[in-house]
Order: sequence, then structure tokens, then C-alpha cells
Amino acid sequence: MEAVVYNGLGQAQLGHLSPNEPGAGEALVRMKASGICHTDIDILHGRYGTSTFPLVPGHEYAGLVEAVGPDVTAFKAGDRVVIDPNIGCGTCPSCRKGRVNLCDSLGAYGVTVNGGFAEYSTVAVENLVAIGDLPFEVAAFAEPVGCVLNGVDAIGTHDVEEAIVFGAGPIGMLMAMSLRSRQVAQVRVVDIEESRLELAESLGFSALASGSEELAKLQKGVDLAVDATGIPEVATNLLNYIDNGGKILFFGVCPPDFRMTISPFEVFRRQLKIAGSHSLNHNIPEALEVIQSVGSDLNKLVSHSVPLADIPDFLLGKAPRDRLKVQAVL
Repeated sequence: MEAVVYNGLGQAQLGHLSPNEPGAGEALVRMKASGICHTDIDILHGRYGTSTFPLVPGHEYAGLVEAVGPDVTAFKAGDRVVIDPNIGCGTCPSCRKGRVNLCDSLGAYGVTVNGGFAEYSTVAVENLVAIGDLPFEVAAFAEPVGCVLNGVDAIGTHDVEEAIVFGAGPIGMLMAMSLRSRQVAQVRVVDIEESRLELAESLGFSALASGSEELAKLQKGVDLAVDATGIPEVATNLLNYIDNGGKILFFGVCPPDFRMTISPFEVFRRQLKIAGSHSLNHNIPEALEVIQSVGSDLNKLVSHSVPLADIPDFLLGKAPRDRLKVQAVL
């Protein structure tokens, strides 16, 4: 079978592997749609995961069950599924508390074991979620939407009327969509790219250019500010936009060595809430509900649907700068 393989740091290429037969508790899944996440690029360059190579990347994918292990009854050949990639140890304090995404030795398909940028992958059936008749290209958004919802749950929205999301890339737009699904009345999106601001407006959001007068007017005026860029300067300035009693969510992945200063007195005096979130936590079913509610708008986030052979170039940075979500499709 064809597969994208990381053979070492900075080395991504198309290769040919033999698919593994499913064993006890496993299913063989034929990939139908698999999306690139920036985490895939971080893994390639040793910034995330264990850097244990060779590895087939890809943790945002959906497909068809091709075969199941001898003891499997929950799924059968022909079932349409999406993969919940996280693999917890089951015994550490985080796992025992139901926080598998914070497992001390967290593994994941496409991160520590072979994942979705291959024609076939062998997956534990406990990591499969049925998608019904949802298109594969849409179902492949379940993992990033699950990550976004984990962040939304971490900060809470029950008292949020106005929110601002910095970053109008795919993950920022998924954040905006998820906030809207949680009944946040006004969601604004900020970016420096005109094309992405136009995308936000086409999806029904108020779009603001970074550095604009309109954005400046929102200082100390919103209930929730979210960084979906991972840019240190953006993260540092979030505090300037929230009203007293407001909330900040650090969702974008800043460089690990970046540090910023926050005044505990200001947090105390203004009664602020600050949260972060990592990955998703077995909330794919909830993510699929949000995806169903969003509908065809998700298609606007896919800029490239390509064969597996084209994926290495995108992972290695040989791709258009204006790309949004890139998916391998079979």
C-alpha cells in the first residue's frame, strides 16, 4: 500500500508498506480522507511526540472498515468511521480522572503509532466512531473540532455574549463555529490576511483586520478572547481585549520556550479566568454533532484535496502560502 512515511527528522516521503492484519480488538481501516494538521509538521521536525521513526503520520482521518479482528462485534466490514486518535495508558492519574488527553505517556495514531496518511491503517476498535452517511471529507474534521470543543469546555461559555478569535485559519474558523454552536451571540475573527477575512465573512462572522481601528475599539470590551495563532505577540495581547470578569483561552500552540508576564493582581482585581487546552478527550461524538449543525460551510475550509503522493510536499513546506485545510483523499 502507499503511505507517507517519516524516516527521520525532516524526512517525509511516499513509500510502500504492507498493511497489518487486524488482531484481537482491532479493525483494518481504508482511509478515505485525511487532513494535515500543523502538529504533523511539528512531529516531523521533533517539536512534538516521541520522534520515534519510521512513522506514518496523520491523525485527522475517516474511512471504511475493511476487515475486523476475530473477536470484534461492534464493527464490521463496510462500516463508515472516523478515528479518535488518542491512546491513554489507563493507569496514570490523568487517565484515572478521565483526562486521557493529559496522559503521562499519551500516544496517538499518527503521532506515536502509524496513522492516517496511508491507504490502510490498523486501529483499535475502541478508537473508532461511526459516522453514518456523513461525507468522509467532512467527518475528517471530527478530530480538530474535538480539540476545539475541549478548549471551549475548558474556558466555559455560559456567560459569554461576545467573543473574539485571533486567527482565521482552519482552526480559528472551527473555534468560531463551535462558539456559535454554543450560543455565543457575537463572534468576531481577526487576521492579517484579506482572503481569510473574506472567508470569515462568507461564514457569517464579523471580520477585523489586525491593527485596524475597529479592532482597537474592542479593547477591554469582550467576554472571551481566544488565540488560535500560536504567535507570542498575539497571546501576549489577549488580556487587553477582555472586559472585567472576562476570559482568555490559549488555544494556539506557542513556542515551548516562550514566556510572557501576567500580573496576578490584575487577574485578582478584574476577576479574570485563564485557560489552556490540549488535544481532544474522547469527545468525537460531540464533535460530529457540531459538524452536522455546521453543514456544508465546512467545505469552505478545504483548499486542497490531493492524492497521498502530494502530501509530503505540503508537510515539507513546498505548498502555496494561502492554503487552508489540506486533505489526502482516496
